[in-house]
Amino acid sequence: MIVDAIDHIVFNVRDVEASARWYEQVLGMARIDAPSDSGALRTSVTFGRNKINLRPIDASQDEWFTGATPCAGGQDLCFLTSFTPDAVVAHLQVCDVEIEVGPVTKNGARGPIRSVYVRDPDGNLIELSSYAALACR
Repeated sequence: MIVDAIDHIVFNVRDVEASARWYEQVLGMARIDAPSDSGALRTSVTFGRNKINLRPIDASQDEWFTGATPCAGGQDLCFLTSFTPDAVVAHLQVCDVEIEVGPVTKNGARGPIRSVYVRDPDGNLIELSSYAALACR
């Protein structure tokens, strides 16, 4: 067997509404509310061909099967953007999002990238990166 891609990931969140709003407003993702097999409403955000499911931290394993130790704020993800690091910083400032680190050069899956780090409402570390930014330097 060979894995080809990630279809979706699940974030355990304290407040689904706050998280969905943040990913929509700050990162431009699209919100989707859809019923699960049991009929319960589930919220996700999508970007490109990717999806993040927003699982309420207090959902039971019967309601929403997940990892053995669900917790909010334990994620560390890197999202790619075509924005330059300066444009990312300017956008984050307009959205009143505190920058933790950056812009800095880091090692991505395909080589060096320029990254800016922020935290979402649950404290997940979100890295916003660009490969193109290094090509322009």
